[in-house]
Order: sequence, then structure tokens, then C-alpha cells
Amino acid sequence: MPTDQPMRAPLLIVEDDAEIAVMLDKLLTEEGYEVDVAADGQRGLHLALTRSYQVLIVDRVLPVMDGLDLLRRIRRSGVAVPVLVLTALGTVADRVAGLDSGAEDYLVKPFEVDELLARVRALLRRHRDAARTLSLGGGELDLVRREVWLPDGAAVDLSRREFELLQVLASHPRRVYTRAELRAKVFEETRAGSVVDTYVHYLRRKLGRRAVRTVRGFGYQAGEL
Repeated sequence: MPTDQPMRAPLLIVEDDAEIAVMLDKLLTEEGYEVDVAADGQRGLHLALTRSYQVLIVDRVLPVMDGLDLLRRIRRSGVAVPVLVLTALGTVADRVAGLDSGAEDYLVKPFEVDELLARVRALLRRHRDAARTLSLGGGELDLVRREVWLPDGAAVDLSRREFELLQVLASHPRRVYTRAELRAKVFEETRAGSVVDTYVHYLRRKLGRRAVRTVRGFGYQAGEL
């Protein structure tokens, strides 16, 4: 059993050629991955947005929704999972279009199995490295050391609750959270309605007023460091 990836790492294959899809499913399952398969772009988009995967393998020419359109939509939705485009379209222009649409890698059919597996392992390593940090307006959150680094390289110490609140906001930077949502995620045992506002004040005092945006009448959103 391979040891270079986590056991049962979840992968999504979006492929309309039934023979290739079955082959990939069998191959990757035997390698120790947990595999979902979608036969068209719409189903692939639904799975990519509603489930958590570590790598997506996506064909370009798909029913219902083109593979590159699928890619652009998941990127606009904030899904950062690494994507390997696996397709028969192999010109330089095709590769450029795939990479510009948000793919991390591009492999042309027919392909060698060993090369495909090596590329999947490389994308998994990239996913694990990315999972250790979150970007926020030019700065970075180190999720392992629980540290915040400003764009100028300076480190800022936060309390556990301050860091957890900032992490929730930075994990989905386009989303606006209500105070009730943030209280449930970070301050579950606290009933005080003002606790979120208090900790937003703490974050702004340490990181600057732009670190958390106020969306009037609704709640808070990630800002900039």
C-alpha cells in the first residue's frame, strides 16, 4: 500500500467516458484513495461544492457543463482544491486555457498510469501544504503554529479565541457571517450577544481596523492585514 498520501484521501473524478472512469476508479481505489465519480460537469460541480476533496481529476469535454467552466465556477466559489485536467485536448493553447481556468496540472490522454499516480501524489502534497496556512489580505495564518504573519513579515500573537475567530473568517473570505453564526462556531458556550463584537474589537486593535470588515445590518467578513 502506498505511504506517500494519507489513507483514504478523498478524490473526485469527473469523466464522461465510462470505460476510462471505471479504470480510474479501480486504479485509484486500489492505491488507497476514496473515490467519487461524476459523469457530467453539473454533477461534478455539485459534488465539488458540497463535499470535501483533496484532488479533483477533471475531463475537459463533458456533458451538461464543460470541464473548464466547472473549474472556473468552483474557483469563483472559493474552492481551492488542486485540480488535474485529464483530456485528449493537448495543444499548447489547450494547456494554457486549462491552467488559466484554475487547474494546477494538465495531463493529456493517452497517459501512463505511473505518471498519473505521481501527479496525483504531487497534488496531494500541495494540498497538505496549503492546508497548513490561510491567506488573508497579503498576510498569512499558520494553522499549525497558530500564528499570524503580516505582509511585512512581522508576527502577531493572538489568543486562542482571537485566532479561531480570524480563522473562521479567513477560511471563507467572501462569505459574510452573522454574529449568531460566529458565536456558534467560536463561542458556543457563551450566551453573551456582544462576545463577537468584543473579539472583533480585539482583532482590529492588534491587526488594524481593516482586518475585519463590518457588513452593516448583517455581520462580519474577512478583511485585509
